[in-house]
Amino acid sequence: MCGIIGYVGKNKCISILINGIKSLEYRGYDSVGIAYYLNNKINIVKDTGRIKDLEKELDINTNSYIGIGHTRWATHGGVTKYNAHPHRIGKITLVHNGIIENYLELKKELINNNYKFISDTDTEVACAYIDFLYNKYNDIYTCLEKIKNIFIGSYALCILCDDDTDTLYITKKGSPMIVGISNDGNIIASDISAIVNYTKEYIILEDHDIGIINKNKYIIYNNDNTVNREILTFDKNIDTISKDGYDHYMLKEIYEQDNLITNTIRHYIDNKLPDISKYKHIYIVGCGSAYHAGLVGKYYIENFLNIPVTVEIASEFRYKKLFINDNDLVIAISQSGETADTIEAIKIAKKYKAKVLGIVNTYKSTIARISDEVIYINAGIEVSVATTKAYSLQALYLILLSLNNKINLDNISNDIKKIYDIDYSKYINKIYDKEHVFFIGRGIDYYLSLEGSLKLKEISYIHAESYAAGELKHGTISLIEESTPVIAIITDKNLASKTISNIKEVLARGAYVILICNENINVDSDIYNELITIPDNNCLTPILAIISMQLLSYYVAKKRGCDIDKPKNLAKSVTVE
Repeated sequence: MCGIIGYVGKNKCISILINGIKSLEYRGYDSVGIAYYLNNKINIVKDTGRIKDLEKELDINTNSYIGIGHTRWATHGGVTKYNAHPHRIGKITLVHNGIIENYLELKKELINNNYKFISDTDTEVACAYIDFLYNKYNDIYTCLEKIKNIFIGSYALCILCDDDTDTLYITKKGSPMIVGISNDGNIIASDISAIVNYTKEYIILEDHDIGIINKNKYIIYNNDNTVNREILTFDKNIDTISKDGYDHYMLKEIYEQDNLITNTIRHYIDNKLPDISKYKHIYIVGCGSAYHAGLVGKYYIENFLNIPVTVEIASEFRYKKLFINDNDLVIAISQSGETADTIEAIKIAKKYKAKVLGIVNTYKSTIARISDEVIYINAGIEVSVATTKAYSLQALYLILLSLNNKINLDNISNDIKKIYDIDYSKYINKIYDKEHVFFIGRGIDYYLSLEGSLKLKEISYIHAESYAAGELKHGTISLIEESTPVIAIITDKNLASKTISNIKEVLARGAYVILICNENINVDSDIYNELITIPDNNCLTPILAIISMQLLSYYVAKKRGCDIDKPKNLAKSVTVE
């Protein structure tokens, strides 16, 4: 969600801060700000809107060598300049990711101690409380030790103090934070993408770490002891963060799937994946698209391994009665590896002594570190908020796990290229100006339709819903009107005739049907208005169907003039509950 950047070093900081928060735009945000010291005086520039607008108010040649920045995705309080970060109270200026759950209780205490507030945020309360403690102890380290037992919730904090204008103070609990290390200074961020243009070396903070960072060195404490966190190296190509000539990151990432999927399958043939066939029951937890990928995994694991699979939305898994034990496996799926609800689901699974397999994209992320085993999908940095390549690789790895290292897979590259070559223009003209679109399917095709409808609503803002086709007559069909677009999916030959019957039901009520169909399933032309034919590639056919829906959604959103890579109200990495 929100993004943090901080820098202290030998270089002028304004351009470093701006470039850092630009790289965090993909996480989703609605306001932005930076704070920096100039001649020992704090300067704060912040507002709602985009970074490019804030940039116009700044001079990159300003002789400041320490500062902090933030992109905010509104949680507590609306999208206003007052609610934007950084916040400043007394001698303390800070930026914050996370949620302080007991902020109202703390706010009352502070008001009783003559503090006044101008925002609606929990972050301003956190800032005031640290100032309150600083007035008592006159030491930021002591204040950060104290808040461990005071602040309830999650936080990553990057702090400036007027009494020490050469130092950044940082701490975290439940929200990610890293420190990039270089000879020219040190850089703080919530995400690796914000530091790679500055340094390739970094450390990952653990919960309750406290860092004291200046231009020459950094010291990390935990539980009053200095700790040495492993220095990691980011070895990916920085070019992966550019658009490479595509109009949007999303389109680039859709087209990256050819090489990514092909290389994954080649790697699978030569390298065994974990054996999941020994477990009595498998639970899959995830949020959003990761949850949808889990449903694809359920279909294949149950069919190939004959193991019952329960797929749960991670935020629901946390609060329901569970029946898991040490004979069970929990598969946790997350692109970022920092999804708050999924992390908490893992902690609960471990209390029940279940084994945990993480499927993540981000190296050394929290989920990767706390899982018993981890599969890295190696999708590279995914900038577009709406996931494409990460979802496809999550689903692919679950399919590969279900095969239990027994079956060689056909080369899928040519079939993916056929999906790329489809002319989507004639389909989007029937969708882009509509208020409602429905997706239908049965079995695996219903699971695919869930992801297809999510993609369309995420980036085009069209109300799109997915329904199990057999459920239409139990209420939903009342929503079908003349020319209502219905996108029907048929990849499963065994259920084709049943889905066709449901398509006829919506056609009879005036629906405009776009059918996405396996090439080896015979369908009469009178059951659709438009046909998208996808190659039959055995158990990988569903991935081809998904890529076609990703492209369809992209071109609809483009025709509607939407901000495709940064949809309104959405965040890439959901690090709070």
